[in-house]
Amino acid sequence: MSDDKTSEIKPETQKKTPEPVKVIEKPAKPEPTQEPAAEEKPKAPAEAKKKEEKPAPAPKAEVTTEEKPKAPAEAKKKEEKPAPAPKAEVSTEEKPKDPAKPEPKKIIGIPPDKLKLFDKYDMSEVVVSDAGLARYINLDPVMVPHTGARHANRPFAKSKMNIVERLVNNMMRNEEYTGKKTKTYSAVMTAFSIIESKTKKNPIQVFIDALENTTPREEVTRLKYGGVSVPKAVDISSSRRLDIALRNICKGAINASYKNTKPIEICLANEIMLAAKGDMNSFAVSKKEEVERVAGSAR
Repeated sequence: MSDDKTSEIKPETQKKTPEPVKVIEKPAKPEPTQEPAAEEKPKAPAEAKKKEEKPAPAPKAEVTTEEKPKAPAEAKKKEEKPAPAPKAEVSTEEKPKDPAKPEPKKIIGIPPDKLKLFDKYDMSEVVVSDAGLARYINLDPVMVPHTGARHANRPFAKSKMNIVERLVNNMMRNEEYTGKKTKTYSAVMTAFSIIESKTKKNPIQVFIDALENTTPREEVTRLKYGGVSVPKAVDISSSRRLDIALRNICKGAINASYKNTKPIEICLANEIMLAAKGDMNSFAVSKKEEVERVAGSAR
């Protein structure tokens, strides 16, 4: 029986021996997972090779070292570049042209002492003896008395305008000269040359004397008392005195040229010269005396 048992046991052992094989086969299922790992592992050496190949650019450093000798060539080029220095000399030659541009400014910036009216008459020699009018008679040196209506529509801005320009503007009165400043400008310029030739004096000084002799000092105004208007004598401001004198001189010249063969230039010159002397034949002087006489009777 023991033999049988042993014989029976042996086959069992023989049968059990293959069982471990089955146990080995079961873990063989995760082989798919292990296979990619096994496949990836060979990649690691490939990557290692790539990493080993990446340092290959190190020889490029040698290329750079080989290019370094080019630096002297570049240095030579840099040394050769200073050759364009002559261009700087060309620019220095062009610079002298800049001083030539401001030359017109020298003509514009004439010192006030050298500015003359119509480029003939010196205004610095003119003297105003009437202290009341001196504040409103502008004698700033100008060559061309024209401000282009810069002081228009501003109260008392006319006192900043040259007195000769105010004469030119007042001459634009009748239909022949209204709005024609160039025509009146030439008429005043010709009248001043006539005054200079006849009096041998500065025509601006003669004109200022005429203004001083034709400015009235008082006039008449109307006051109402209980519905009755009464004339009353009042003093005139210096600004209005000058306005009246300019108006009367220009009116006298225009009236004298009306229905007369004499041109306006001669009539204006005669009016200014007569007014400077205080002659009663002057329209402006006679008008002044008339206004003051009426004011004297209304005191």
